[in-house]
Amino acid sequence: MIKYLTSSFLFLAFSIGLAQSDQEQIDKIYKTALTNGKSYEWLDYLSNQIGGRLSGSLNAEKAVKWGKEELEKLGLDKVWLQPVMVPKWVRGIKEYAYIETTPGNTTVVNVCALGGSMATPFGGLKANVVEVNSLEDLEKIGEQNIKGKIVFYNRPMDEELINTFQAYGGCVDQRYSGAMEAAKYGALGVIVRSMNLRLDDYPHTGSMTYGDLPLSQRIPAAAISTNHAELLSSMLKLDKRIKFYFSQSCMQLKDVQSYNVIGEITGSEFPDEYIIVGGHLDSWDLGDGSHDDGAGIVQSMDVLRLLKETGIKPKRSIRVVLFMNEENGMRGAMKYKEEVDKKGENHVFALESDAGGFTPRGFSFDCSDANFNQVLEWKPLFKPYLIHYFEKGGSGADVGPLKNDNNVLAGLRPDSQRYFDYHHAANDTFDAVNKRELELGAATMTSLVYLYDKYGVNPIKKEPQIKN
Repeated sequence: MIKYLTSSFLFLAFSIGLAQSDQEQIDKIYKTALTNGKSYEWLDYLSNQIGGRLSGSLNAEKAVKWGKEELEKLGLDKVWLQPVMVPKWVRGIKEYAYIETTPGNTTVVNVCALGGSMATPFGGLKANVVEVNSLEDLEKIGEQNIKGKIVFYNRPMDEELINTFQAYGGCVDQRYSGAMEAAKYGALGVIVRSMNLRLDDYPHTGSMTYGDLPLSQRIPAAAISTNHAELLSSMLKLDKRIKFYFSQSCMQLKDVQSYNVIGEITGSEFPDEYIIVGGHLDSWDLGDGSHDDGAGIVQSMDVLRLLKETGIKPKRSIRVVLFMNEENGMRGAMKYKEEVDKKGENHVFALESDAGGFTPRGFSFDCSDANFNQVLEWKPLFKPYLIHYFEKGGSGADVGPLKNDNNVLAGLRPDSQRYFDYHHAANDTFDAVNKRELELGAATMTSLVYLYDKYGVNPIKKEPQIKN
């Protein structure tokens, strides 16, 4: 009996010690991030000294050089550039648009070309407008009512949905495929309501496609601000004979070489098991890309710095990957996956931050039930930091290609209610990011990486315990 009690006491003591080990380490990570973080300082430079980083641009080249130099300063075991060919689309001079009620009677409105769009004819494009709420409406209206006109897609994001990314997904098809589909019915151009939940004057760009349409059939596409979408819709209800004019000079050039930027801490016990954390280094060109995805870039960089700063010597190899060309091609993600397959690397866990620098709420996980049950056991470790959202779901566009049956992919999930106010618009700038929220996100990511490095994925090596 005494022997049994002694064994039980030793087990209890071990469990308490393990609990203290994990919670104390995570607490140290948060305190270090909030008092000695680097993410906000990095973002200041990336946003204000470099600016918008459209793939193939000079600023994208500057960002690559900056990222490599900053990672080298951290004293990582390896830092390198991974070459990747990326598309080069240029916006040209600022777009101009107006609504014409009668000849000479016009109202100027805010528009911007969609990424990948062709230019309007020299001198601009002016035509009558047909308003639709979906791609399916085109077939209902028919070619006879579309040919020779500008199609105006005006389906708003669903404001009833708490998950704003779900609301975005519910209407982004009109931006991505709208021009391709409208061209099949003889439209001359398309105007798309910006993907934004609030009413403001900022047009939001984003990628679009022509599919396999020949060049001769492609039509220009632009986004219009939500305020001016409302105005245009109201004016059309009063008079369907009004005309819309817009001018843009964008063009698609030949692909150019760019790079993914990669840094690594080599694992001390399992160097052939890789954990990666990352975001995308490119951005759209209207703002400086602070939320999308400068925040994810600097948070991911700070994960490796915080591991070193808090004395963690990873068992597994930890990489930060600054992906290039997420916005209009995904070339960086595909190149990284290609090299992983070529080398036969085993990526056990991948975490992406690409949802803005707002207050972190938790994570979504793309994994097996067994691995999800494992992470749920860690959830109480995050409760003191008000991190409660642990759900199965998507991870991130850049880490998505790495998915297999055995690994775990995750996405940081900040509060998303304000994200689409800034997404792909000119107001996505450094001043829109809160320092403390950004640093909390970096700490949250570092804590999850710490746990996956310590315990691995299913089969679970050891179970972390929670201090009572």
